[in-house]
Amino acid sequence: MSRRTAAQKRRINPDPVYNSRLVNMMVSRIMKSGKKSVAYRIIYDAFKIIQERTGSDPLETFEQAVRNATPLVEVKARRVGGATYQVPMEVRSDRGIALALRWLIQFSRQRSGRTMSMKLANELMDAANETGSAIRRREETHRMAEANKAFAHYRY
Repeated sequence: MSRRTAAQKRRINPDPVYNSRLVNMMVSRIMKSGKKSVAYRIIYDAFKIIQERTGSDPLETFEQAVRNATPLVEVKARRVGGATYQVPMEVRSDRGIALALRWLIQFSRQRSGRTMSMKLANELMDAANETGSAIRRREETHRMAEANKAFAHYRY
């Protein structure tokens, strides 16, 4: 990566069905080996399951799940005089969303269930209701940042 200039942010196109950039970001992260149509099918099937189970708009449930799983602070390792400190840092909004999506997919894959769309639907519904593994990870991240608040003066 160049030290001289920051990389340009790419514009993300919205997905064709829900016209949401967030759904397209999720598709890109769930995709394996370039199989985008399979990733779309997984997400849209998960949305159908959410629609059937809750009766509410699946896009709203998805957005609520991402909002609930997004961390506000995280710790970063910082080396000062031979010692490594875990320094709490505020999370930028784009990084927070990326972390939330990553955690939702990671814990969906670890769940027990028949299909990926079923596991994803369950994880999204849990995250929207402030439960589930992705929420636990966010709370854990916040706790670590709180515990290392004494090293906040080592910020870059």
